Amino acid sequence: MTHTSETGETTGTRDKDYNLIWYVEACLSNALRMETYIQDAERTKDTEVAELFRKAQADSRKGAELGKQLLKARLGS
Repeated sequence: MTHTSETGETTGTRDKDYNLIWYVEACLSNALRMETYIQDAERTKDTEVAELFRKAQADSRKGAELGKQLLKARLGS
């Protein structure tokens, strides 16, 4: 199996910027997914699990916000 490394020549986006973009998207996607899981737990009145997913959702939102701030600083300059 041949492994090639993308350094921006193909996509036009340097790896570190692409990685930040991917990270923000993954965090936001996870925050959305957690909303479904929270609703599922609440539907069965499992407050312990719902709280776990709320914490995970908050962490994902925080990660996305931090990633967005870094992207803004790096791509804006």
